[in-house]
Amino acid sequence: MDEKNLVTSYRRWLTFQQQARLDHEHHGARQKLEESKVSSTRMTEAYRSMAAKAASEGASYRTLFLRDHDDTALACEGWLFVRRVLAEGGSTRVRATLLTTFTLEEGRIEPGSHPAEKVTLEIFDQLNLDRGMSTVVRVDRIDGNRDTRFITLLDSVRGDLRRHMQ
Repeated sequence: MDEKNLVTSYRRWLTFQQQARLDHEHHGARQKLEESKVSSTRMTEAYRSMAAKAASEGASYRTLFLRDHDDTALACEGWLFVRRVLAEGGSTRVRATLLTTFTLEEGRIEPGSHPAEKVTLEIFDQLNLDRGMSTVVRVDRIDGNRDTRFITLLDSVRGDLRRHMQ
């Protein structure tokens, strides 16, 4: 194997390793969320707090989400700048800007190399029949058909991404 192919194969292997790590992290975080029985009301409060910090300090929060590829949902990583939380007619919507920093197709994406996306997320309780009629909070993108199950981590915050969020 020549050196160029070796390095290309190694980089591809690193991308697959990162994908596996993100899939595992997203699954674990989703499981913790289900076990803690967080309601949509508490999740809405968390997003309101993120919006307040975004407005006052320019805070962006690390987020993991699933992107559907045919029959497979793969975890992606990004940074979410929460602009506002709207409660209207029994539903709660989050207006935010998403800066994607990892997908399997592209691997690691440097902030600023791709434009940020304006997204609308919806927070809702979903009935979970697998565990005997319990509810599970979900946050899904409603203005795009492939991104679901957003998990935004309150303990991973950056204040230096605002210039990329325009």
